[in-house]
Amino acid sequence: MIAFPNAKINIGLNIVGKRRDGFHDIASCFYPVDWADALEILPADELSFTSSGLPIPGDIDSNLCLRAYQLLAKDLALPPVSIHLLKAVPIGAGLGGGSADAAFTIKALNQLFSLDISPEQQQNYARQLGSDCAFFIENKPMYCFGKGDEFEEIALRLTANWIVLVNPGLYISTAEAYAGVAPQRLKVDLRELLQHPIEQWRDFVINDFEENLFKNHPVLPQIKNRLYDLGAQYASMSGSGSTVYGIFNQEPHLANNFRNSTVWKGELT
Repeated sequence: MIAFPNAKINIGLNIVGKRRDGFHDIASCFYPVDWADALEILPADELSFTSSGLPIPGDIDSNLCLRAYQLLAKDLALPPVSIHLLKAVPIGAGLGGGSADAAFTIKALNQLFSLDISPEQQQNYARQLGSDCAFFIENKPMYCFGKGDEFEEIALRLTANWIVLVNPGLYISTAEAYAGVAPQRLKVDLRELLQHPIEQWRDFVINDFEENLFKNHPVLPQIKNRLYDLGAQYASMSGSGSTVYGIFNQEPHLANNFRNSTVWKGELT
């Protein structure tokens, strides 16, 4: 079985509180985007995991795909499989690539072995692997809150727009991102702000990580400003960085403006 775990962007990202468990409460819109890895899972004589493409840091035993299999295997009689991941979504880029890999592993195993695990059960498994893993089970635009693992549908569709994703090749750790953020309660609900026309988001739909990270990494505001210069209706950093995206109302002509970028129509294919 082959699946294609896609990435996501954050449209607005507010850090609204510090939790007793050490995590932070957030408010954000997670929006799926068509930049994907390739995941192959096949029945095998013994459990194995391999990868190609972009290098994945850490040892194999900690890989989220393998951990997803092991999590399901605790409760279900899963036969061994071979898992191969072709990694294309940049790591530490604010795109949720690793979380998507974990969620798609759960979905692929459910389908491959006819496990009949409901979407809600799949989400509960995914929540044990990472804060935004559960989002990728249904994989559609959501207003996300709590640690990012609670969500509700949001009436936001960018099917008439074009989205440009630019990755500058920076790895930004979670520790660095949160070091410069002071949680504060929202004055206006993000869902209300996103009902306004996209061109009005620029002044009100904010990623709280930008202020500090833009000081540390000047290339990030340079990319954001360049996207606006090229005609973006809205531009922002995704997640805790380092990918910056722009939303356009017509197909942009980027020429050689960015070294590592992708452009797609605003709906999953």
